[in-house]
Amino acid sequence: MTFYHSFENSIQSFFSQEYGFLIDEIDFQLTRKEFEGDITIVVFPYLKKCRVSPKELANQLGVYLESRNQYIKSYNVVGGFLNLSITDEFYFNTCRLIFESSAFGFQKTSKSNETVLVEFSSPNTNKPLHLGHIRNNLLGHAVANILEANGKNVRRVQIVNDRGIHICKSMVAWKKFAKKQTPKSTQTKGDHFVGQYYVTFEKEYKKQIKKLIDDGFSESDAKQKASLMIETQSLLRKWESGDPSTIDLWKQLNHWVSSGFDQTYEKLGVSFDKIYYESQTYLLGRKIVDKGLKEGILYQREDGSIWIDLTQEGLDEKLLIRSDGTSVYMTQDLGTAVLRSEDFPTMNSMIYVVGNEQNYHFQVLFLILQKLNYQWAKNLIHLSYGMVDLPFGKMKSREGTVVDADELIEKMVDTAKAKTQETGKVEHLDDDQKQELYSSIGLGALKYQLLKIDPKKRILFNPNQSIDFQGNTGTFIQYAYARIHTMLSKTKKIEFLNTDGLVMEPLEKEIINLLMLYPQVLFNAAEKLDPSLVANYLYDLVRHFNRFYQNIPILSASHSNQMEFRTTLSKTVAHTIKSACSLLGIEVPNQM
Repeated sequence: MTFYHSFENSIQSFFSQEYGFLIDEIDFQLTRKEFEGDITIVVFPYLKKCRVSPKELANQLGVYLESRNQYIKSYNVVGGFLNLSITDEFYFNTCRLIFESSAFGFQKTSKSNETVLVEFSSPNTNKPLHLGHIRNNLLGHAVANILEANGKNVRRVQIVNDRGIHICKSMVAWKKFAKKQTPKSTQTKGDHFVGQYYVTFEKEYKKQIKKLIDDGFSESDAKQKASLMIETQSLLRKWESGDPSTIDLWKQLNHWVSSGFDQTYEKLGVSFDKIYYESQTYLLGRKIVDKGLKEGILYQREDGSIWIDLTQEGLDEKLLIRSDGTSVYMTQDLGTAVLRSEDFPTMNSMIYVVGNEQNYHFQVLFLILQKLNYQWAKNLIHLSYGMVDLPFGKMKSREGTVVDADELIEKMVDTAKAKTQETGKVEHLDDDQKQELYSSIGLGALKYQLLKIDPKKRILFNPNQSIDFQGNTGTFIQYAYARIHTMLSKTKKIEFLNTDGLVMEPLEKEIINLLMLYPQVLFNAAEKLDPSLVANYLYDLVRHFNRFYQNIPILSASHSNQMEFRTTLSKTVAHTIKSACSLLGIEVPNQM
């Protein structure tokens, strides 16, 4: 939705009539507060064709627009910047247009069959989800939502890493130490239950290594000779050979973990259209490697291992099949990518939401797929994001020192409960309503805190600072929505009626200017795959509305049509807050 089309047409007419050319793109900016005006046009990009000074061109354009466009009442020039003062009529009409738009800011779904896949989550089935997984899931979910808001056909997918030595470690530990306990018998969530045995394995393994070193072995030899590692490697070979009892145990532990993951995804409001499993895709990856070998794209060394030489592209030689015939992660990713292209024939692009420690891996993966002549490989994107740091140091899965996702969610809800009860404003709610509110506030705070930062940047996450009714927090935004909803519940049906004779307040103009930016914010967020643009737009909109709410009478306005306009403006803001929050996966409660 372009609100400046009237101005664009007038500007195009000016350059066509006066200088004989049309402009490809016109950059409208909000006028800085220290200057008079509402909208600023920068004329520097047009100077080369016009061959006049910046000030002269800005004045010529200002005179033309003031005389030819009904919505421009005056102008001023500061260097090469043309500042336009816009009539109240333009702002009233624009507010009406936004208010009456059923899906303001959203684009209609493309009629094209082209599909965008967004891969995120992708956990290992040997431990529960942790804080890093939460950022990954929230980021992938928000990016998918934002792409859909821009009219893209989106499918959410993930790859579950359910095979390999790390999975076998949990299996060995369960066999040796669990005494046939289950999640049900211990009343433990499935992924937590299995994760405990992964930690147990590492602790017992370290003890064995230490004993062997004390007996005179080198550290590298001790790691290989430890009985737990020998058992684990033996179990991995049994799995790869299809040993029935090993496969049954593997299926059981994976089932426990997957059921636990599903519970966490439900809490986060995350879902997937299709789930892939490494155990199913790595064999396809091997077939792709064999094909590349026959075509001379890959090569085989004397020990039987298979490689690709990427040195001419500035990279290195990459191993794809080990000398013992086993696969590496790259092999599995090749198989998964090709399988997805077959499952989604209209796939135009695929976005991998994976941390920046895997930057090189995806650079190599995309290049290999291109060399193997998959045409869609040129449209693969790695959405590389920064890690999450904590006030007390880094997370370590093997030592059991990660910030568990479920525990963090519970902590956020408990913190929301404590801070909300301090306000004393929820006593009229029943227990179920209170719990729903606490969950909404706690999860909203968590999601906003992790999404308001540019994905490329590292995050220092402090849960205790993320729930605050003031400042750049999800709670601040949710509270603004609830306050508007409460205020509007005191009015009759809101209709946008007669605005004749009304004078637009500067604060009202500021809000409408921000509302006009929403479609462009969504477009930019999709182009850059950056939900933080939406989050920080939300904060800016709420800050401006709060100033309006505190300084301008709304329900107590002196005239009925003034009250009607201001309640309309408030409702439009509320709709936009709810719309943007939904893209971030944040619920907005009606009361707080």
